[in-house]
Amino acid sequence: MGDPLSTPLTEMLGCRLPVVQTAMGWIATPQLVAASSDAGAFGFLAGAVMKPAELAEEIATLKNMTSHNFGVNFHSFQPGAKEIVEVILANADRVRAVSFGRGPDAEMIGKFRDVGIICMPTVGAQKHAEKMVALGCQAITIQGGEGGGHTGSVATTVLLPQVLDAVDVPVIAAGGFADGRGLAAALAYGAAGIAMGTRFMMTSDSPVPQGPKSAYTRATTNDITVTTKVDGIPQRMIINPMLRKIERSGALAKWQRGLMAGLAMKKQTGSSWADLIQTARGMTAHGAMSLPEAMMAAAAPMLLQKAVVEGDAQNGLMATGLVAGRLDNLPSCAELIAAIEKDARDRIASFATPTQTFKGVA
Repeated sequence: MGDPLSTPLTEMLGCRLPVVQTAMGWIATPQLVAASSDAGAFGFLAGAVMKPAELAEEIATLKNMTSHNFGVNFHSFQPGAKEIVEVILANADRVRAVSFGRGPDAEMIGKFRDVGIICMPTVGAQKHAEKMVALGCQAITIQGGEGGGHTGSVATTVLLPQVLDAVDVPVIAAGGFADGRGLAAALAYGAAGIAMGTRFMMTSDSPVPQGPKSAYTRATTNDITVTTKVDGIPQRMIINPMLRKIERSGALAKWQRGLMAGLAMKKQTGSSWADLIQTARGMTAHGAMSLPEAMMAAAAPMLLQKAVVEGDAQNGLMATGLVAGRLDNLPSCAELIAAIEKDARDRIASFATPTQTFKGVA
């Protein structure tokens, strides 16, 4: 019998274990990507919150931090998207995969495929998975409703088999995963592996300051909610003073937040108002967003940055998966992946002896 943790995902991406570290904005820096990749997972760099020149610098830094290949995440509607794509293509020697939402078209996907870069979008619905495969994507990550940030309403345990039955490419399961038993369960469903964001964010290798990290470890499932008030699309976040303020606000405050966040993003990125509005309108084309909601969505990274970069857990926003409600420790990536591997192997081996029990490892 072959290695049960050797799957189409490990073969496709060249990682040791079928575990993906997702591209969380402001969190999936070279520091975290290198740590997760060196531990045996496959790490994605968060290019969606970077300018082209910054992404080029971060890729160069990451190349010097790890010998492993890695992925890059981006949005086709972000400012400088065309230049971002060119940066990625220019680094095809080490960028093994790209992740994105529904933005790229068949032509762009074809450019990645031509240089050997795997297109691995994240979707939250069966129809989107089918569309991405039809456009040429070679793998699909499905995020169930338990996932962090923008999320859907379909639970992972329902969405995963739906997509597995609908497409003929490797499917990676995300939303609610944190340990080896989750990996074993996903493989039993037929997935090629799992993707985790919150669990990697809650490691000692994550660049998130200690204040917000403590807030994540203190949070229970009752401290986590899904809101539509940030940009009109459901997002899962930790309840804190800023989120409560947003939840209480009305339509005028929505416009004010959009403009203020836009000003912050303009200052941070050097983008023009035309760039920001173009980005916002690009986002309205991929959902039911109004322009103020899209402006807020385009600039929402500023509020996320306030928490996960500046360390302000009161006045920033803290996106999270529901799984944070059961996690209370901050292992290193090496410790986390070692525990996941051991637990997954033990549980898979136990299928032949179902009377054996295991203590959960998070």
